[in-house]
Amino acid sequence: MATRTRRAERREEPLSRERIVEVAVELLDAAGEGGLTFRALAERLATGPGAIYWHVANKSELLDAATDALVAGALEARDARSPKSPRDGIRAVALGLYDAIEVHPWLAVQLATQLSRSPWQPVTLRIFESVGRQVGALGVPENSWFTATSALLHYILGAAGQNAANAVSGRALGPGSSRAQFLDDASKTWEALDPDDYPFTRAVAAQMRDHDDREQFLAGVALILTGMTAAPPSSA
Repeated sequence: MATRTRRAERREEPLSRERIVEVAVELLDAAGEGGLTFRALAERLATGPGAIYWHVANKSELLDAATDALVAGALEARDARSPKSPRDGIRAVALGLYDAIEVHPWLAVQLATQLSRSPWQPVTLRIFESVGRQVGALGVPENSWFTATSALLHYILGAAGQNAANAVSGRALGPGSSRAQFLDDASKTWEALDPDDYPFTRAVAAQMRDHDDREQFLAGVALILTGMTAAPPSSA
């Protein structure tokens, strides 16, 4: 009886698209895209699937809405910081997306999918516009804007996605394992490689062991910006 009462109380709460997206993000965070079903949503929201379909047509639309909500939040947080220069603006966008993907690893796949299959979607356009405006403000020649912005965007999403995937894999190693231990083991393996076949890999083994993911990510952004402004790429 108590359970039915609680469910009845939950049903009295107004069901909105925003609330549906919020719960969808929770399900995606917990179990990835496979965990997002309308049945699971209905159970979590204590409602029927029909009520959800009134607000969202299908799973694809729901994934797009969840992706859009997180990206909008990341970029709004960047805007609130009022960057003092184009470099600061790009760094802020990069960090906003990095942090969002780190918290929500599934987001990397959704962004990559949209970027490659439907670059006209609002999410892709919003990110491209945020980065592109700053690239233009850096003084990059207009005929190189597309190439420069695309390269920077691919790095940001790719590196952030890889770091998020590494974190997920690290958690899957189980108790007693840690990132530091994993990197130490990998570094020792690199150091034991044949020096004639892998001289470079052996030389950077210690750097790999001691690196910080976030600092490495930002260093990559800075490296691209330095090259972009020193010798802007030509689209011709």
